[in-house]
Formats: sequence, C-alpha cells, structure tokens
Amino acid sequence: MKKIAVIPNNSKDLGLLNTSRLVKLLHGKADIYMDEAYSVLGMNINYVSSQEVYNNADYAVVLGGDGTILRHASECAKRGIPVLGINLGKIGFMAEVEIDNMETAVFKLLSDDFKIEKRMMMKAQVKRGDEVQISFHALNDVVVSKPAGEKLIGIELFTDGEAVNRYTADGLIIATPTGSTGYSISAGGPVADPCMRLYAATPICAHMLSVRSAVLSSDKEIKVKLDGEYGSMEAVVTADGDVQGYIKNTDEVVITESEYDFKLIRIGSQSFYDTLIRKLS
Repeated sequence: MKKIAVIPNNSKDLGLLNTSRLVKLLHGKADIYMDEAYSVLGMNINYVSSQEVYNNADYAVVLGGDGTILRHASECAKRGIPVLGINLGKIGFMAEVEIDNMETAVFKLLSDDFKIEKRMMMKAQVKRGDEVQISFHALNDVVVSKPAGEKLIGIELFTDGEAVNRYTADGLIIATPTGSTGYSISAGGPVADPCMRLYAATPICAHMLSVRSAVLSSDKEIKVKLDGEYGSMEAVVTADGDVQGYIKNTDEVVITESEYDFKLIRIGSQSFYDTLIRKLS
C-alpha cells in the first residue's frame, strides 16, 4: 500500500470536515500519516511528529490552497515526495483539484493514474562577507523589500557578477516560473510556463520613468544587494511569503538553482494556460 501524508490547513478546513472525508476515502487503501496535533480525528491513522510525517510518506495530499502547498514545499522536495493539492483556497494553480472532485482524484492517485510535474526551486543565501548568515529554499519567489515605515530602497541586481539594473523601488521580486503567477504577476512581471527553468526579476512600485522585468537564466548566480546611496540601509528578505531575515548595506542575497525539484501531482488534463485564463480572467 502507498504511504500517504495528509496535510490539512485547519483555517481553510473548518472542523476538519474535508480532512475527515479524505481519510475515509483512503482508509484501508493506504497507510495514512498525519501530524500528532490532529489526533483528535481518531480513525486508523499513524499520528507522528511533524518531521516524521514527511519521513514516512511516499506521497502527500495537501488540503488548502497554493499557500498551504508552499509552506510544505521545501520539506517535501528535500525528500522527493510528490504532492497532490486539494483546493480550499481561491486561486489554486498548484492545488488543482477542487473539493467536489476529491473522490475522483484520490481514486486516480491510488491507481497510479496521474502525471508528475517537476518544478524548479531556488536556493538563497544571505551573505555578510564570506560568511553565510541564512540559507533557505523557495518554490515561488525570494523578495527583498523595504522595512515597514520606510519610503524606498535602492537595489542592485547582478547575474554572474555582471550588473543587470539598479532600482529605486519598494523592493525586488526574484520569481521562479511557478512563482510567476503569484506576487510577481501583481507587480507586472511576465508569466512563464511552470516547467521552464528561469528567474523573473521584477521591481515593486519602482520610482523610475522606465522599468521592465528582467528574465534571467537559472544557470547563472543571481545577486541582490542594497546600493547604499538611497533610502533605507536595511531590507527585509522573504521566501514564499515568509520572512527569513534582514540584510544591511554590506550584505548580499545570493540565489542559485536548488538541487531539489518540487514534484507536483497532476490529475486532470487541463493545461496550465487553460487554468491561467480561467483563474485570472
């Protein structure tokens, strides 16, 4: 039997009603693993620590939205666990299965009737001189932005040591193709096929007469730093919406392609572009 991690978002699934329904669909057909925090559900489930949920799973089913998937993407990617998303959110580019179609999706998962898409991830390091201060992985984007209350920041962007542009803006988004339909698109960034391997660098609210997004090769090292001549001497660094830390004027954010790919289970036949038009029209 397949070993399946069930990962709910209890703020989206009030009372865990849909989670209970999912567990009943899997009962007797798969070994189910869940965080021990959900042991209130009872049933025939292996309740383990949060890390053991990942360590025991062959597959993961996430109930929530794209944000819920993002929160678990790194841990699943590091272990090579393919993820099926059940959409309880609004958009659902990655969480493609609507709740009314959950039974069909579970049947196809158990029957191996699905495809796996590999999505590139990025690895980011905050460096102070030669010393790495923070290191993390992101599926959607890494954002360097002004601290709350500050006006603007000056940002410099480099690829393999060559200057790409200097921005006076609220911040700069470095997005993967998966992240191109997230924060990046709202800032005017391009949409990329999620199975491509590239970065899209897009400034946030740039105070400039002429500014465009830059599409950069994932084979090259990307570097972001404050220019120190304008605005705040500090900036916030976030990954997939979560704050990772702060950089000062002498620090650098160095981005390379992660050694991990995120594996997304696709059940339906609808293309990315069909979903794009349907969700964002």
